[in-house]
Amino acid sequence: MTSIHLKQLTKSFGAFQALKTMDLKIEDGEFVALLGPSGCGKSTTMNMIAGMEDPTSGSILFDDRDMNGVAMGRRGVGFVFQNYAIFTHMSVYDNLAYGLRMRKLPAAEIDRRVKQMAEFLQLGPLLTQPSAKLSVNILQRLAIGRSAIVEPAIFLLDEPLSNVDAAFRAVMRTELKHLQRQFKQTMVYVTHDQLEAMTMADRIAVMDHGVLLQSGSPVDVYNNPSSTFVAGFLGSPGMNLIRGELVDRADALHVDLGAFGLSEALEPSLARAAKAGRTRNVSYGFRPEQAQLEASSSGLPVFFVERIGSRTIVHLGGEGAVIKLVLGNDAGFEVGQTARLTVNPGSVRLFDGETGLAIREA
Repeated sequence: MTSIHLKQLTKSFGAFQALKTMDLKIEDGEFVALLGPSGCGKSTTMNMIAGMEDPTSGSILFDDRDMNGVAMGRRGVGFVFQNYAIFTHMSVYDNLAYGLRMRKLPAAEIDRRVKQMAEFLQLGPLLTQPSAKLSVNILQRLAIGRSAIVEPAIFLLDEPLSNVDAAFRAVMRTELKHLQRQFKQTMVYVTHDQLEAMTMADRIAVMDHGVLLQSGSPVDVYNNPSSTFVAGFLGSPGMNLIRGELVDRADALHVDLGAFGLSEALEPSLARAAKAGRTRNVSYGFRPEQAQLEASSSGLPVFFVERIGSRTIVHLGGEGAVIKLVLGNDAGFEVGQTARLTVNPGSVRLFDGETGLAIREA
């Protein structure tokens, strides 16, 4: 196994700075997802780890070895691209065996490992099939198997599931995690899909505009986002964020939320952190599943209801400012009703209204 340490890493293409001073340590055998929107720098970061791009400055260490100047073929890295890269003129068996043959392994060992990987990825019945006749889903599964079978110490995957159908993505999320656990590889997974990152990764590194915004376990990043960007990007729907102003009432600190009224009193630790801040303007945040709703003649208007299988998403407010709540599929709210919202104070997160950064107790 191999750890990866990105130290003061930057990358520029002419005047455009694609990556701005990134520091990230990926431990031996850890599954880390680089998560962010298109153009955020995640693929550029992966390409530098692989050796396909040279850093503008900074260094990349595998364990204690500096990789600057080391060719891609000497890094011991496996790579799977968004668009499957396989030999369509070869059979499934020959594609899986290709890397092992290049390493001149004995024929019996090649056969054993090919059949083991084929069974793991449910490709066994297709081993003699020509790859050109396979579906896109199976071709991507084959591409993953062909890279994984040589057991690289580091396995890099660049949005490998973005071109396959939803049902297959769900299957492959499970299989990729099992694959990583079986071979104990250090795995770096680039994705814009927060569901993929949340379900597979040991740790998520959220990026935007070339900046690493937050890194942590999926649960920690979800529950304690470092900024309004992270809060809104993770979750489906993302965190509710309402602009407001801190106000003192009866020895307690509240947030005046304008059309949404006055918030409940902030918890003491959050109130202390808010008072220590430099601004009274804040964003008041809470997750859509962390509030309760009940019908009321004097509440907020319900203007849209989404019924999605096991859950219902209720939209409250208006076009200018919207709150979304996730309820069970038995929620009886309809458009045109009014309802009273109750937010658990322990679920509230505050963000600086100017910088967007989380307000937390020191």
